[in-house]
Amino acid sequence: MPFVAASSEHPLATHAVGEVVGEVLERLGTGPDLAVVFVTGPFAGATADIARTIRELLWPANLLAATAVSVVAGSHEIEGRAAVSLFAASWGGRMRLGSRGARTVRFAAEREASGWHLTGTEQISEGDATLLLLAEPNSFPLEESIEGLHERHPNLTVVGATASVPPTVGANLLVADGHVQDHGAVGVLLPAGTPLRVGVSQGSRPVGPALVVTAADGNLIEEIAGRPALDRLMEIVEDADPLTKHAMASGLGLGIVLDESHDEPEPGDVLVRPVLGGERNRRAVAVGSVVDVGTTVQFQVRDPTAADDDLHGLLDGEEAEAALVFKSEQRGEAFFGFPDHDAAVVDGHVRAGATAGMFGTNVTGPVAGMPAVHDRSAVVVLFDA
Repeated sequence: MPFVAASSEHPLATHAVGEVVGEVLERLGTGPDLAVVFVTGPFAGATADIARTIRELLWPANLLAATAVSVVAGSHEIEGRAAVSLFAASWGGRMRLGSRGARTVRFAAEREASGWHLTGTEQISEGDATLLLLAEPNSFPLEESIEGLHERHPNLTVVGATASVPPTVGANLLVADGHVQDHGAVGVLLPAGTPLRVGVSQGSRPVGPALVVTAADGNLIEEIAGRPALDRLMEIVEDADPLTKHAMASGLGLGIVLDESHDEPEPGDVLVRPVLGGERNRRAVAVGSVVDVGTTVQFQVRDPTAADDDLHGLLDGEEAEAALVFKSEQRGEAFFGFPDHDAAVVDGHVRAGATAGMFGTNVTGPVAGMPAVHDRSAVVVLFDA
């Protein structure tokens, strides 16, 4: 079995890490190519010790760790309680061949007059296909950083999340092999040929027609299809059924079509950004992204039903040996009304039950081949043997 996911809710960190390491040793043995561990807030102060124990007992070729408010553990989600969730993968040594195999990397971001300067990118080579990225939210500008990475390495797929332990609980920590840090980002580079697939579920459904932006000023959309954007939105609200109106009141977004090769936009073609409000005097709509004139857009609603349908649609027909899940902290029990939603759906497509992951303040995963940062979303990495 090349993949194992193990978790523990033992209230003592030493016992919890012992339980997860013991399970991995029993089912996989020592020397996995990759180990990723997620530690919740009550154990945040013990993150370095947990990571060191895993390195000393499992001897993984690459180790990543991050703190999170909640974690994914198989088909379950452990929210706000003490927990350790460990994912281990072994590709039979194939990932260690040569100096450019799978390897951990560390990044830092420094603010300069011209913007953010990202250090650590020299560690990336043309043979790298995927970057699993874990970032500290206050010191690492995720959106600017992945855009910079895309400019330098357009064929690199970046997936991951920002650590999410609340400030009232403690500092967020990251680990790459033997390095522990409270800033920047850590990751593991996986070479081309690594058997994996990446999917992004933005948890939304379209409402109203897809139309072209005909006037805009930055993130303020002034006209859609020749009419004031706010008037277009009000028409859509007026025509909506009661359930959709309620959903729009609590979770309205705008889908920006990135791939216009289809007659009708498909979920994988659209980047969803929140609607921030309306400008009554200009009859405009403000959204959480710059939108250019000529862009096709479509309003979206985000509610539990849409999130459920979208995730099921993303995974329809998929089967995998293992999965890593990076999900927004908003997509928990409070949102769905019951626990374990995303974990149960994803794990249902994983043969061996080797599913692990974390809740992040934000998550990142590509849409239509372009890097993007998301909220209220789930990014799923499916692994094959």
